Amino acid sequence: MLGKRFIPLLPLALLLPLATACGGAADAEEPAGSRTVTVTVGYQSKTINTVTAGTLLRSLGYFEEELAARGKKDGVSYKVVWQDYATGAPITAQMTAGKIDIGSMGDFPLLINAARGKQLKQPTRLVSVTGYNLRGGLNTVVTAPDSPLRSLAELRGKKVSTSVGSAADGTLVRALQRAGVDPEKDIRKLNQQPSVGASALTAGSVDALSQFVAWPGLLAFEGRAKALYDGAELNLPTFHGVTVREKFAQERAGVLDDFLTAQRRATDHLRSRPVAAAESVAKETGLPAEVVHLYNGAQGIATFDPELRPELIDALKKDVSLLKAAKLVGDVDVDAFVDRAPLARAAAKNAPYPKASAARPELWLKGRSTTRTFDSPKALLKAVGGAGADVRAAYVPDAVTGTSWFADKAVWVAEGTELRAFVTPAGARAYVDGHATSRVVDYATALRLAAS
Repeated sequence: MLGKRFIPLLPLALLLPLATACGGAADAEEPAGSRTVTVTVGYQSKTINTVTAGTLLRSLGYFEEELAARGKKDGVSYKVVWQDYATGAPITAQMTAGKIDIGSMGDFPLLINAARGKQLKQPTRLVSVTGYNLRGGLNTVVTAPDSPLRSLAELRGKKVSTSVGSAADGTLVRALQRAGVDPEKDIRKLNQQPSVGASALTAGSVDALSQFVAWPGLLAFEGRAKALYDGAELNLPTFHGVTVREKFAQERAGVLDDFLTAQRRATDHLRSRPVAAAESVAKETGLPAEVVHLYNGAQGIATFDPELRPELIDALKKDVSLLKAAKLVGDVDVDAFVDRAPLARAAAKNAPYPKASAARPELWLKGRSTTRTFDSPKALLKAVGGAGADVRAAYVPDAVTGTSWFADKAVWVAEGTELRAFVTPAGARAYVDGHATSRVVDYATALRLAAS
């Protein structure tokens, strides 16, 4: 089951104190007859797969533009208040207290959002998706760079940090179960905020960290961690989405439409100018642009598309059982939680985005506003060797899961004239075990082989 010993950080008793008046939703703050309407948006700046409904959207000003146009028609002045949080739990607390109108968060927190909203008679609705990965690659388990751990099975008796109730925790539980490890009895799970867990891993006070975007990529990029388990191995979709208070959606349907229209514009911007978007998000969050691009780039781990795709909603239904087992939610009627109508109105004049395609090796050179893709990992490494100090970042997809990773942090396998990359040592070892002529090589050797 999902870490019942650490439930106290998420129940209602602790969520409610977070619902302080640090902004104010439109219907809760504005007096009757006011010609100014405040719309409060909760987002997570460092959870960068929500940027089209948060950080990037805010910096582009598209929502304010849409509301300004509406205001000219109806004679109302609209004000947007943006509130930044580290996780989805405080956003849910503020929404159920009527203090936040629109929020974005990951799939597991969305279910808690639905449950809390119903419980407190402040129902919410899921109205769009921000970023998703159909295999689950947005969540990763990492260890210290010098850790001897090479597989999940070796976590028995070890201390593992995660955020209980998050999608990263769900990945940890499912992955351990598949590895034959009891996630409640066989490990010591610490319920920690992502930044706290990252510090704990660096300090050596935990043996592994299971977290969501962008923490695993950030720690790997900084040389403070290496991947132990790629969430895409579960082959279960994970995503982030936008939730709205039902009352707000009913009373301010046009405003919600404007938000979703603005989100669509931000999505178009990210998809057409991924490098510029990465630089923008990096400036706003303090994250390295190379890490942002790992997840949000054209070949990145996430695909951005507001559509409430059936496979994502089906995955959300499967997540309910894990949260119920942890006693974080009761029954959740996912179909009732999902409201497709607002997005349908906002997207009526737009063609649908294509589904996610397989990632390709990608090279980002210093001073360039675009990147270059390659047909094979070997071709990428040959270009990296030729570019030398001009390389800003090189990305390569895992040979099995397709999860993009930094080329210099990947585990490389040579087989004849071919070179393959893997996110984790376990993934590379599994391939080598099944291919007698293959062998694991270090990055320097892979570069040399690519050049020969």
